[in-house]
Amino acid sequence: MQPHIQAFFDPATSTASYLVSDPATGAAAIIDPVLDFEPRSARLSTDSAEAILQAVREQDLHLAYVLETHAHADHLSAADHIRRATGAEVVIGARITEVQAQFAPLFEVENVQPDGGDFDRLVREGDTLPLGDLSIGVLHTPGHTPACVTYTLGDTAFVGDTLFMPDYGTARADFPGGDATALYRSIRKVLALPPETRLFVGHDYLPAGRTEARWETTVAEERAHNIHVHEGVAEAAFVTMRQTRDATLAPPTLILPSLQVNIRAGALPPASPGGHVYLRLPVTLA
Repeated sequence: MQPHIQAFFDPATSTASYLVSDPATGAAAIIDPVLDFEPRSARLSTDSAEAILQAVREQDLHLAYVLETHAHADHLSAADHIRRATGAEVVIGARITEVQAQFAPLFEVENVQPDGGDFDRLVREGDTLPLGDLSIGVLHTPGHTPACVTYTLGDTAFVGDTLFMPDYGTARADFPGGDATALYRSIRKVLALPPETRLFVGHDYLPAGRTEARWETTVAEERAHNIHVHEGVAEAAFVTMRQTRDATLAPPTLILPSLQVNIRAGALPPASPGGHVYLRLPVTLA
């Protein structure tokens, strides 16, 4: 039996989140949920997460997990909000500890558990998670970040920011801990899955010539048509392309608010004595 998959696309951050479930038992997981944040007003809302939770309720699903493919730098995670609302476990790759070690000192984030204890489960290559009568597999796919993982379920794989739609290409690898060579090898691991495997990406940044967001492709389509890493593209050529391209990219708009929240599984900092919640903005002096 194959999983039932519902996608929820957030235009503000070009993020695709997913609700996956076992049709036989109703066991479900949410992948990469978004906490809405408007940076000019610093306004937070849970509208995107609540839309997914509404689908959970309407379909009488039993939410077991919030699966994070990595610690995102382009949106705040709603994982903690969903955990508090439902009791679902928050799951992420075990090398999140390296990402925490890199960024917790930068933001002087309080109460980060350096062993990854802000998350409920840390997973590694080859681990499995039961989802009703189905089983979620884990591939370690670093490169974009050290902690990136791909979740497999039936004939599907959720690749996060490792790979994008064929006409957009691949993710950047220039964040601290990122590595273009590791990214190439991770992509090859994903593309070694059966050709008919359906791939669900973490973002769709509309390339020139396309006006509708897409988030589902296949291994066969990526092998044949991915503009960065189709069959025949050698590792050295990919690494040169990726490093050259990354040198031209500005940081994501929400990188500073996102990382200090996402390394804590989406939990906001504790409120001040006055009852206010503050995110920190480290200033670099030129």
